[in-house]
Amino acid sequence: MPSEPQAAQEMHDAESVIKRNPHGDFNTVQESRPDWDHERSFHYTKTLKPDWQYGAGSSKPSTASHVGIDPYEEGRPPAHNYKLLISGIIPRPVGFLSTVSADGSSTNLAPFSYTQVVNHDPPIFIVGFSGGLDKAKDTLRNLMDTGECVINIISEDFIEAANACAIDLPYGKSEWSVSGLTPGETSLVKPKRVKESVFSIEGKLQSTQEFESRQTPGKKTGVIAIIEGVKFWVREDAINEEKNLIDPEVLRPIARLGGITYARVTDGFEFPRPVLKEEVNQGKLDQDIIKTKVEGQ
Repeated sequence: MPSEPQAAQEMHDAESVIKRNPHGDFNTVQESRPDWDHERSFHYTKTLKPDWQYGAGSSKPSTASHVGIDPYEEGRPPAHNYKLLISGIIPRPVGFLSTVSADGSSTNLAPFSYTQVVNHDPPIFIVGFSGGLDKAKDTLRNLMDTGECVINIISEDFIEAANACAIDLPYGKSEWSVSGLTPGETSLVKPKRVKESVFSIEGKLQSTQEFESRQTPGKKTGVIAIIEGVKFWVREDAINEEKNLIDPEVLRPIARLGGITYARVTDGFEFPRPVLKEEVNQGKLDQDIIKTKVEGQ
């Protein structure tokens, strides 16, 4: 394990290379922007083209051409791929993970945008960590040592507090204190959930996989953790009677975009999944349009 000063310096160096913040003085930029719209509520709209028909293609076509990019092109730094991917694979949920050290003396709370649910029976989540196991971040170190965590979903109400948890505190110092967030009860794991979070998942580590750089053989660049959800916590005003649907108006999740940009989830639209037999019987889909291949495929 690297020493605490060494780890802090490596994190600072990484931020300098990535340059996520595009502004020289963020506070000045922030001051120039309109205030948060407290009145904006979640609502549904029509789809872009409600009268779209099968075979019609894009509802808003573009004539712009594409640029091919080789992720391993000579002279292309890995940080370029990082910035490209986090700005293109959007929006992404932010996994707000709480963990505890093996001896229970240290707690950690940190946001991770490489987070996703990938299965429901059993409930399986993946979380990606930068760096290798030999330089594991506090969260990954605790997760590896104890096999336990809580994945909390970040809502609008505590975005500032959640962002504060991304600060590079030395190992052993708690982000709970700098955030002011409240530890909530858990029943199957030792780490506490974030009480302010509308939706939290108690999780147990199933496995990890470490990744090695293609450009610098031997250098470990990332670790993926596969986590099973073993208990859910949902705020009572957000869950329906059947306990199978969370109200987006109450959840108000924050979406991760590129750089230091995030987004609110305030607009929604609905799409019933098409069923071939029904679409044909209703005259919406002409069977002649169904082909094995199309030109250029």
